[in-house]
Amino acid sequence: MERFERRTGVPLVIVMIALGLLAQPLLLSQGLVATELKTMVPIAGAIGVVLIVLEGALDIELRRERIKLAAKATAMAFAAFLLCATAFVLIATHALDLGYLQAAILATPFAVMSSTIAIPASQFLEPHAREFVVYESSVSDILGILVFIALVNSGGTLQGFLTDLAGGGMLSLILAIVFALALVLVSTRAKAHVRYIPLLAGLFALYACGQLLHLSPLIMVLLFGLMLNNKEALDRIRPLRGVAEKISPATVGEFKVLVQELTFAVRGFFFFLLGYSTNLSDFAVARSWAACAVILLIVYGVRHALLRAIAPQFAAAINWIAPRGLLTVLLYLEAAQKVPLPPYLDGTVRLVVILSATVLALSRRAGSRSISPAPVS
Repeated sequence: MERFERRTGVPLVIVMIALGLLAQPLLLSQGLVATELKTMVPIAGAIGVVLIVLEGALDIELRRERIKLAAKATAMAFAAFLLCATAFVLIATHALDLGYLQAAILATPFAVMSSTIAIPASQFLEPHAREFVVYESSVSDILGILVFIALVNSGGTLQGFLTDLAGGGMLSLILAIVFALALVLVSTRAKAHVRYIPLLAGLFALYACGQLLHLSPLIMVLLFGLMLNNKEALDRIRPLRGVAEKISPATVGEFKVLVQELTFAVRGFFFFLLGYSTNLSDFAVARSWAACAVILLIVYGVRHALLRAIAPQFAAAINWIAPRGLLTVLLYLEAAQKVPLPPYLDGTVRLVVILSATVLALSRRAGSRSISPAPVS
């Protein structure tokens, strides 16, 4: 599958969703109905989000000269999320007759850029552009989760939303630093032959606890990966010098390989399940396509304008890298339980995922022939 993706430029997400769509009628023709598979979509999605962000963090090298790059990517993620969410809220309040709170809960999933698709797609870019995409998509995921949780727990008031967002963000950051350091210490002291799987199990357990406490544990995942892959940065912090000395490059390399393989497997399985749980009749509804078209026009319009204002040196290379994917689906499923939504939006969310990945694939094939690396400024 990975070789097929590299040669054809067709993202894994499209291939696996197509296989899932084909599997459903084939199994039904044999009298097999695997209803349990549909209930596994949120579980596989949560695991996939953790692994994708971890894989991206393990590829980032923190250096002084790249602080400006990280700042630009963060600004891009915040601005794109805010503008897209605002546009979607205004449309939802008028088109779906929703209140502002309900519209905001629905808008958040579509305003999040998917690291699940963006990070793997960025492997074909030059290093600086790749790091920009990794930072941007990871920050977008974290911001989306924080905002979504704050909206759900706001009690319908702006004060409640801002209080929960600020408190949840600060608490998430503090706990993320503590637990990320604890995980790094565990990884340096583990001497058993089987040490990576227990380490990942601990990471998933902490992620689940963070979710139960309505925090954003993706910050912890991001920090953990950054700490492991940047021992030189840790060495500059006096209290952490002892920790940095114990991080073995060979151990980090082995851990990277494991995470890459697990990420590939879980990501593919999630999108297969998504395809399997999709009803083909959802794609035959004109409103689903109309809503998808409006969402994608806003997403790419906002992205094009912001890239030219914030990071023009990357505009040509990453103009069309704005996919919606795993987290969009997960948050939408949560939103559907809290907001009365028309059935055609089930088809819309799947179309947005498929078509945004298709646009990315087409732009990557065209860009590989015409785009040269641009210097960071």
